[in-house]
Amino acid sequence: MSLPFGVALAALFAIVMIRVNVTYWIGRGAVAGLAHTRFGESLERPKAARAQALIQRWGPYAVVLSFLTIGLQTAINLAAGAARMPLRRYLPAAVAGSVIWALLYATIGLAALEAWLAVAAASPVGAAVGIAALAVIVVWVVVFRRRRARTKSADTVV
Repeated sequence: MSLPFGVALAALFAIVMIRVNVTYWIGRGAVAGLAHTRFGESLERPKAARAQALIQRWGPYAVVLSFLTIGLQTAINLAAGAARMPLRRYLPAAVAGSVIWALLYATIGLAALEAWLAVAAASPVGAAVGIAALAVIVVWVVVFRRRRARTKSADTVV
């Protein structure tokens, strides 16, 4: 039994809209709370004002593009809230990004999940080997990048 595309799309859109808006409001709440502490005056410094202006100008583009990334989406939406991006700029970007995200996951993401579930049903050992191979590749890439970064930093220090 398969979930109809429209239902999957609507559910994924609702899920991501709730998540990004909660993240945005956490960022706004954190800054509002910070304003009442001894660090609050740091929010009024010229650098903070320039950063806020930059995010308000270019932030909507960053919000939309964040939906095409893995790992940056939450940080960018949190930063949009922390920078107090106006809702009239944030919400259209969040809606556009959420539509993109929902379309990607309703098509490619769910197709990949169904394919993996079919493999797991046909051959649980094959599915386990596939997951193990993927884990090895991820670990290898992470280790390789860290070693390369250490080598680069050692070269720049010398």
